[in-house]
Amino acid sequence: MSRMAQVIVLARYEDEVMEPLTRPDEARTWNGCFVQIPWFVGGWYIEFGRWNGRRGVLKDLESLPWNEPACVQVMLHDEDDDLFGLWMFSGEVLVEVDIPGIQRVHIAAPPGDADPGFLVRTGVGRGEERHSPEHVQDPRACW
Repeated sequence: MSRMAQVIVLARYEDEVMEPLTRPDEARTWNGCFVQIPWFVGGWYIEFGRWNGRRGVLKDLESLPWNEPACVQVMLHDEDDDLFGLWMFSGEVLVEVDIPGIQRVHIAAPPGDADPGFLVRTGVGRGEERHSPEHVQDPRACW
């Protein structure tokens, strides 16, 4: 199944820390390599063309020996999102940061692969009313 997604990592002066994720590694659960943003100090990106080729990328980012984890920002965008979501460290875990006027909508868990839900701007009729009760949401991590 095709499902485009992009990840941007912003972490100033963390080139050495990010370097392992800029090289191919068959042991990773996700496909591809991060590419440094050439005009930016401490920026990398990757684009995923398939839904099942990205699981584990957040865990791999969490496991890196960051010099300043509090300054790391991870921006995730799934093709159904209205905008990028922001993830930052809380302790040793990357968590999604609430953005005013934005809601992650979860629908009932689909069979097969994990579903991240989608980010919508609230109050403009973009789907926030489709939010499912927590007991039917997909608890599996897709990133």
